[in-house]
Amino acid sequence: MALKAGGFFEKILHRRALRRWAEAARAAETTDLATLKQLRGQARQIRRRIDQLTHVADGRLTLPTIGSNAIQRPLHSDWAYRPQIWRGPIAPFGMASVENKSRFGDEATVFHDCNHSELTLRQIRNRRESDLAPFGLRMDVFRFEGSFLSLAVDLPQEAVGGLKRKHLVRLQTIVETERPLEIFARLNVRHGPNVEQIVRELPLYQDDVMVEFDLAYTKLNEKRVEAMWIDLIFEGPEMNQITLRDVTLSRRPRAEI
Repeated sequence: MALKAGGFFEKILHRRALRRWAEAARAAETTDLATLKQLRGQARQIRRRIDQLTHVADGRLTLPTIGSNAIQRPLHSDWAYRPQIWRGPIAPFGMASVENKSRFGDEATVFHDCNHSELTLRQIRNRRESDLAPFGLRMDVFRFEGSFLSLAVDLPQEAVGGLKRKHLVRLQTIVETERPLEIFARLNVRHGPNVEQIVRELPLYQDDVMVEFDLAYTKLNEKRVEAMWIDLIFEGPEMNQITLRDVTLSRRPRAEI
């Protein structure tokens, strides 16, 4: 059932609710503790619902449009993809004290070996004129006592349909960091019981952060290709805020000579 926000009775109820919470806020310093505890619980419940509404509303009302598939793809590309985190809203849109192997959305998984996690993830809305992706991913890392931190992104089955050793797979991303760090991208292709892996360091010193994976240098069994995923590996992430404004992948056959 559609919700109508501008009806007469809805406006009256909204004004009453605002007045009630304004009075509760003014009286909070002198309210007895039992009542204050009850009000705090109610306020937190309301805030969670408001945060959910605001997140979805920001997503739908802000450009670029949700689900935008505007991707800078190389000439002759036969596949291009923007993963879910950067394409549309996910729920929950934020996580704190992220544990090892935590799923974020339907495609991404976080891996680390910290005993005590001081890592937070949050999907943010892109609003810059230059952004093609509707959403970005912000990662705040405080104390980090582990030896590795990575984000694995599963790719759809279309990524491996017709995949050949003659293909080049391109990863393009927009990265913002508070402090310099190294980020590596690892392409993984499962074929039968084996997994081919190619690692590239992201050139964060360039405006256009792009790397390519040449499958000609692998032992890929083209007849047994099953799945492909990408790992983003963060070296020395402690006390840093890392924002991935966009991540896209594409593939194209190598030019015949």
